[in-house]
Amino acid sequence: MKFGIDRLLEERGLQAELAGRRVALIAHPASVTADLTHSLDALIAAGVQVTSAFGPQHGLKGDKQDNMVETADEIDPHYNIPVFSLYGEVRRPTADMMASADVFLFDLQDLGCRIYTFCTTLLYLLEEAAQQGKSVWVLDRPNPAGRPVEGTLLLPGQESFVGAGPMPMRHGLTMGEMGHWFIHHFGLDVDYRVVTMEGWDPAAGEGVGAGHGWPSSRIWINPSPNAANLNMARAYAGTVMLEGTTLSEGRGTTRPLEVLFGAPDIDALAVLADMRAFAPQWLEGCAIRDCWFSPTFHKHAGLLCHGLMIHAEGAFYDHAAFQPWRLQALAFKAIRRLYPDYPIWRDFPYEYEFARLAIDVINGGPALREWVDNPDALPADLDRIAAADEANWRAQIAPLLLYPQG
Repeated sequence: MKFGIDRLLEERGLQAELAGRRVALIAHPASVTADLTHSLDALIAAGVQVTSAFGPQHGLKGDKQDNMVETADEIDPHYNIPVFSLYGEVRRPTADMMASADVFLFDLQDLGCRIYTFCTTLLYLLEEAAQQGKSVWVLDRPNPAGRPVEGTLLLPGQESFVGAGPMPMRHGLTMGEMGHWFIHHFGLDVDYRVVTMEGWDPAAGEGVGAGHGWPSSRIWINPSPNAANLNMARAYAGTVMLEGTTLSEGRGTTRPLEVLFGAPDIDALAVLADMRAFAPQWLEGCAIRDCWFSPTFHKHAGLLCHGLMIHAEGAFYDHAAFQPWRLQALAFKAIRRLYPDYPIWRDFPYEYEFARLAIDVINGGPALREWVDNPDALPADLDRIAAADEANWRAQIAPLLLYPQG
């Protein structure tokens, strides 16, 4: 199969449409071709007139470890072109930035999760391109989490840099398809094009547990520092919620965002037993084991934590059954049931939102937190809220899909 960048480099007709036009590239470390050449190098080598580059959260080089760690603008030392940061002094490209090019090539590998800020970066780029009369091309890449949809829709008024619009946590779209949804939903008048992938089938795979979004023929490169492998990408629509809690998400270890939690004062096996008793159906599609770790930095640094590790991989993985958002909600619920007074929710500024609890910013509303904290709430109560939103979303996106449903 071929990603969008590979088609652009191989098809002369596509390159001909860029002739005589100034081109900007929005990229990060995973923006590579099939032979692992970075897209910036490959485009310039192919004769494309690249006049600027843009880096999203974590930077063009992907060197910024944590959230709310900004990147400065710079001049590329090799090509002598400006590299603008979209996670520094601004999140939205300025008029001066937009003036640096005529066509903006968006080549970011996504994780298939609303909170992954590359979704919002795409929306902001489309909005500014509409204002400035610029063209946006998405060089499409796979959604490694595949087509499944999960989570409640972001509520009106809950928008943020991790919530670009009323979509669920696990959205089931590629970035190219997401661009079409943004244009449709927000009524944007912009010159937009998707250089589609060739041969991407999210239901295809080789061997047990392979495929389902990520092609087994392509290696994984971190699109951000803590997105280390396919297991993380599959689990992320659930484990990202740990960022809004006092529980460790595994930052400061070699397997961040692949754990349901870690803490020095929680019995992880007791939590797992309660999860199995309360909603066993939400543990399907993966294996869960208890683990121990001592983070070298971030939450609980230097302390021995007991936690639960997710294995949505190999023979343990069932793509249709795995529900990471519900699985993570269940872990929170079990902790609340066993430790009623535990301070789960972390009260701190999250992605520059200062007035709302981080967990509500992450979920685009309070429904999940309220379900966890309500001692009378049952699995069916959360299922009822989420299922209606998930059906709504599937109906919205059905006409916009560019690839098989999977």
